[in-house]
Amino acid sequence: MFPPLAEQLSMIKKGTEELISEEELVLKLERCAHTGQPLRVKQGFDPTAPDIHLGHTVGIRKLRDFQELGHQIVLIIGDYTAMVGDPSEKNETRPRLTHQQVLENARTYEEQFFKILDRNKTEVQYNGSWFSRMTFVEIMNLAAKFTVARILERDDFTKRFKAEKPISLHELFYPLMQGYDSVAIRADIELGATEQKFNLLTARQVQKEYGIEPQVILTLPVLEGVDGLQRMSKSLGNYIGIDEAPDQMYGKIMSIPDNLILKTSRWLPVIRCRNWIGFPQTWQILRQTQ
Repeated sequence: MFPPLAEQLSMIKKGTEELISEEELVLKLERCAHTGQPLRVKQGFDPTAPDIHLGHTVGIRKLRDFQELGHQIVLIIGDYTAMVGDPSEKNETRPRLTHQQVLENARTYEEQFFKILDRNKTEVQYNGSWFSRMTFVEIMNLAAKFTVARILERDDFTKRFKAEKPISLHELFYPLMQGYDSVAIRADIELGATEQKFNLLTARQVQKEYGIEPQVILTLPVLEGVDGLQRMSKSLGNYIGIDEAPDQMYGKIMSIPDNLILKTSRWLPVIRCRNWIGFPQTWQILRQTQ
């Protein structure tokens, strides 16, 4: 059912920044071969804006690799985590969105996911389906799984605390909520960009606290935005949406600084894969730069 172990490891590790841990991954893959049960591979997306951007496709393409190896992909649409806002690499509290705003943004997500992923081999879950049902006692039990000192170890909170910038209590819940997502869907592996490492490690700890075998973590490269200064981000507005009009996409790609065009173009092939045709003039120019 599954390719040989060495072949799976080679495909899984290709293009990743960090794997925690390879030994645990090997054990999980060996168990799959013995039982015939695929791994449950998770990645979460917070619909803080209506577009999935090129930076997201780094992870989505890796999810497609797992699909081709025979494993089960579980996409988490964070309709509740999006109302908190991921504090990773933020120097101030994110503006809060209403649930209605989040759901409006989420409407286009599934259509965009399946430009790359196989719909028939993908499980989609909204994390509001479990968070909306939690009692306050259950929320307190989740909060008891982690300490404030541990939360404050993350660089973004430490910098804000030292700079006497406000940190709202609800922000402290974000890594715990992402961690509980892994409990709810019993994730074997979770993917995330390098700045997500704290959240991914928190999920391992939360899973242990709930008596679940901790997930393996794969971190992936961060793609810079079209400004060439900061990571591609919906909140920063420096992103290339994969469902944007071709002329908009073309203009944004052409605005990428010269020193980043080769790095960005390595990830651009994903936008013409499967059932989506990218902008041909863009491809002609990018091929000339490589």
